[in-house]
Parts: sequence; C-alpha cells; structure tokens
Amino acid sequence: MVDPIDTVRRLAAGDRLSHAYLISGPAGSGKHALTAALAAALVCQGEDRPGGRCIHCKKADAGIHPDVITVAPAEGKKDILVEQVRGLRTDAYIRPNEAKRKVYIIDPASALNPSAQNALLKVLEDGPPYAAFLLLSETAGQLLPTVRSRCEQIALVPAVDEELPAGEGALALADLLIQGRESALMAYCVSLEKLSRDEWSALLTETILELERRIRADLNLSRQILPKIELLKTLRGAAEFNTGVGHLAGWLCAGAFSR
Repeated sequence: MVDPIDTVRRLAAGDRLSHAYLISGPAGSGKHALTAALAAALVCQGEDRPGGRCIHCKKADAGIHPDVITVAPAEGKKDILVEQVRGLRTDAYIRPNEAKRKVYIIDPASALNPSAQNALLKVLEDGPPYAAFLLLSETAGQLLPTVRSRCEQIALVPAVDEELPAGEGALALADLLIQGRESALMAYCVSLEKLSRDEWSALLTETILELERRIRADLNLSRQILPKIELLKTLRGAAEFNTGVGHLAGWLCAGAFSR
C-alpha cells in the first residue's frame, strides 16, 4: 500500500495543493488514507506538509479539527441532499476557526444527486480562497462532467505486484515510465484494464501532471520524459472515441518502450 503521507508531500511540494480534488478508487485503493493526509496537509502549518507535529495535524489525525468538515448522507438517508450542500456553501464563507484553510470532505460524493452537484458548482469554481474540497468516489464517472472539470482528479488503483514501485495511480505509473521496467509495467497495465474510461482519463491526466512536476524538479529529465507525456496525451484523447480501456492499456505498454 502506498504511503499517503509521502504521496501528499509530493503533491504539496512548492505549495501547489489544489483547492479541489476528486479522489476515486475501489475499496482497498487507499483513497480514505490519502484523503486524511490531504486534509491534514491543507490545515498543517509546519514544514513537509503534513508534518504530523503541529497542533493542526494532530487534531486532523484525531478527527477533531474544527476546520475539517465531513459531509455525508444524513442518518437513514442514501443521498447527500441539496439542503446540505447549500449549508456547506454558507459555511464556506465563514472564515476558518483555527487553521488558515477550511476543508470539506464529501464522502461519498456519488451520494450527491444531480441537484446537489449543481448546487456545489459555484463554490467549487469560485469559493473563498481558504476553502478546499475533497470529493471521494469509487469512480469519477459517478459525478457530473461539470463537477469533474472543477477538480484535480486522482485515480487510485490497488497494487497488483509487490515489485511495483511505492505509489498508487499516477505516482506508480510515472515511476514505471521513467524507470523503463518493462515486465513491471506490463503487470501494471493488466490492472488498468478494469478501469472505466473516465478513470483512465483521470489517471493519465494526473500522471502527465506528475511527469511535468518531475521535469520542473530536474530539467535533465526532459528528453526522457517529454515523449512519455506525448504518448499519454495521445492515449487520453483516444479514450474519447469509445476505445476500450484494455486496448488503450496495451498501447500504453507497447508505446512506452518504442520511444
């Protein structure tokens, strides 16, 4: 299983955490652990966020931070109602109690009916600068395209091989593409065949962003990484033409070693 703290520290490097994430993945993919680490990082006031040492990290880890709010279906209900989202919107414009950020965890975001999702759009796009939103779902396709487009998407995939590099989703794929370990990438691509096209596109988008981060960190990697980024962009575009994910995963594996 990926170390969620390490993953979030890589995302937070250079103070680049987004104000909205859509974190998708099946049971066992680590999305709840990653969400908890992201929430702690957003309220953390130490170094290497989340550092785990400041009072904000400790309260977030204990589930008692007043600025980390979970929105879930009311007891006995299956849906997160539009009234709850309206309450969230109102609360978002009240400044944080203790931290510099205010974090809303919507779990599961798939419980938002279309009316509730539409009610969320405005604050996702143009909310106060201190507000952050973490939406959890088994698949990104369970949410409206308008919601997905306002979030940075992280698609998590359960590990399928102990020899895969530490990491899930985009981090693992980026490592495999750079390291050139053909057998490990082939095994990883098998696990991608069960993704939906929305999950596939989200995974490629996040991998492209991760590879671009690595180029910024070390320009000497540009020659090696840029062809991989172009391959991922081509495959992401192919998904829009109803191509099966199994075929796309095969092309990814084949293309990675022809460049």
